[in-house]
Amino acid sequence: MTKKILVVTGGGDCPGLNAVIRGIVKSAQLDGGWEVIGCIESYNGLLKDDVEIVNLTEKDVAGIHVNGGTIIKTTNKGGPFHFPIQQPDGSWIEVDRSELFKKRLDNLGIDAIISIGGDGSQRISLQLANMGINMVGVPKTIDNDLSATDFTFGFQTAVQIATEAVDKLVTTASSHSRVFILEVMGRDAGWIALHSSIAGGAEVCIIPEIPYDPKKVLEKINSRYKNGHGFCNIVISEGAKGLDGKITGTAPTAVGDQHIKLGGVGDKLKYELEKLGFEHDIRVMVLGHLQRGGTPVAYDRILATAFGVKAFELVKEQKYRTMVVYNHPNISYVSLDDAIKSPNNVNPETSSLVNTARKIGISFGD
Repeated sequence: MTKKILVVTGGGDCPGLNAVIRGIVKSAQLDGGWEVIGCIESYNGLLKDDVEIVNLTEKDVAGIHVNGGTIIKTTNKGGPFHFPIQQPDGSWIEVDRSELFKKRLDNLGIDAIISIGGDGSQRISLQLANMGINMVGVPKTIDNDLSATDFTFGFQTAVQIATEAVDKLVTTASSHSRVFILEVMGRDAGWIALHSSIAGGAEVCIIPEIPYDPKKVLEKINSRYKNGHGFCNIVISEGAKGLDGKITGTAPTAVGDQHIKLGGVGDKLKYELEKLGFEHDIRVMVLGHLQRGGTPVAYDRILATAFGVKAFELVKEQKYRTMVVYNHPNISYVSLDDAIKSPNNVNPETSSLVNTARKIGISFGD
């Protein structure tokens, strides 16, 4: 009897998602006796009144590992426990459709779900596992903020894109004797900023884990101008906080979206520096979703493929309520409970990379 696996990709898109899907499908079909079904737009494909699912075969996934995005689409809105429903008066409410979701799984004869997503997605995975649904998670986030795994796929690609941006800004900053502030992604974890600052040679790196003092940032900038360099490059995480501990962003407006929309911290820092009397030209560049798009680097393709194969093996071995992890040099797994127990944030006191950055003169604004 053919067994069925439902695959979902949730949260923000990420380079390597397609490589995971391909790894699952190819290993399942080579094993024989398995059918892989993609749920369109994360769980919403089974939650909508008009169900959207698609059978995935080797032909469907041929060559997709080099492509960014996800062939089964994704979303960070809705979900089994907070699904948006429009009322007759045009207003929206969120309802719990988890029981309907489980019923539709049973009607389709789904044996297990492989959920490819970050912290929020794996919390949903654990909730579904608590309902008796067979769940296997795959860690996906460019922020690299899941502590159970050494790396998440997509992170290395995001770092490469951010580093290339720093490289380009160095030359234009030098030519015009300007200060450039590059705002990169990183809600709570500053790994992208930290890695790209070291790789790209930025003078200042501001991350969520180290509250920054604009006066300290200005001291570093002024030292650059006094030494005759005449320019400075700053990399700042979107989730960076000043001494008041407040993030910069706006409340969500889209239906079913519960996430604060971060953005604007680069402009905030520019304003703070100008208010302190800095007279040279300051420009801000927000890298944004460029970090999520495009072809994944080789590292992420390999890691994502290995994650996909391991996820299928866990389903085959009925090792549910688990998440695939990379603990060098092995691809292994942990329980979903342990997977989301604690975030993988930069520890300013123990991180060797923070020490490396400080030793080569990078300021964290503290």
